Formats: sequence, structure tokens, C-alpha cells
Amino acid sequence: MSKIKVAGIDPALKNFGIAKAFVDLDTLEVEIDSLKLIQTERKVSKQVRQNSDDLRRATEISDEYRRYVKDCTVVFAEIPTGGQSADAVKSFGISIGLLAACPVPLIQVQPSETKLAAVGTKTASKAEMIEWAEETYPNAPWLRRKSAGTLVMMNDNEHLADATAVIHAGLRTDEFKRLLAMLKVTR
Repeated sequence: MSKIKVAGIDPALKNFGIAKAFVDLDTLEVEIDSLKLIQTERKVSKQVRQNSDDLRRATEISDEYRRYVKDCTVVFAEIPTGGQSADAVKSFGISIGLLAACPVPLIQVQPSETKLAAVGTKTASKAEMIEWAEETYPNAPWLRRKSAGTLVMMNDNEHLADATAVIHAGLRTDEFKRLLAMLKVTR
């Protein structure tokens, strides 16, 4: 039984979610290894230009995520699409630039493919994605907080759940199937 380490990325300037997992090359079974949420906040100050602050945030994400995924064989990444505001479009552009700098081979997936791979519908809600992820991987290190004496899932898990689903979507791509065939021949 051979396994490879992969990562799934749900990129954004504010919440950059990453799931790392082992994938069995024979069964394509996914075992979550770790989860990482890189969060950056905008600095509201007249002393700092907005574009300088955007560069700071992008650099923080780049340094952390590139170090985190460098031991992976392949990275699957959801490519941002659309935008309802200039800020959203700017965040998408920065996210695409960050993905372009990925230190390992990257396979693209679309947001609709991510939701379809997880929940089975292209219109899954954030809550449905989190519920799917927790049910599928109950032992993964999800972000939790205490509420009335019990641990409950935090809403920030949305980004980690999406990153986990990105792995499942990536495993379905033709690009990964070609990679899988090469990996099986070389082992």
C-alpha cells in the first residue's frame, strides 16, 4: 500500500485554508493529516498605504503556506472566480498570484467541483460543507470552541472544510488520474 501526501487549498486574502492528507494510491482513501488556517487582518492606519498592507498580508500567507505544503507530492487548489466588489476581485487576484508561486505541482479545481465532490450538489451551503467535513473526518483537528461546556465546531472551519473537499475534487480530475498512472508505474 503506497501513499502520497497531498494538500487542498481554499485560498483567500483573509482566510487561507489548507488541508494536508495522505492518499492511498490503490484505493484513493483520504486520511487527513493536518489542517491550517492562515488568517490575515487589514491594518487600518493612515500611516500604512493600502497596497503596502496588501503586500504584507500576501507575504505572510506566501511564507507560511509555501513552507507548509513543501512536503506534498501535489497540491489541489480551488481557483477563485467572480467577484461582487473591487476588494473581492483584488483578493482573488492576490490568491491566484499566491497559487502561482506554489512550490509543488498544482492541480486546479473549480468551486462547483469542490461542492459536488463533497456534498453532491453545486450549490452546497457553508454549513453543509462543514457538516460533511466533520462527518467524513470526525477525528481531524477541526477548530472548536467551548459552548455550554461542550466543544462545538467554529464557523472558521468553513475554509478548512472547503480545503478538505478540494482534495476530493482534485482526485477526480483527469490531471490527477494521469499523475496517478505515472506514480503507480514508478513504485
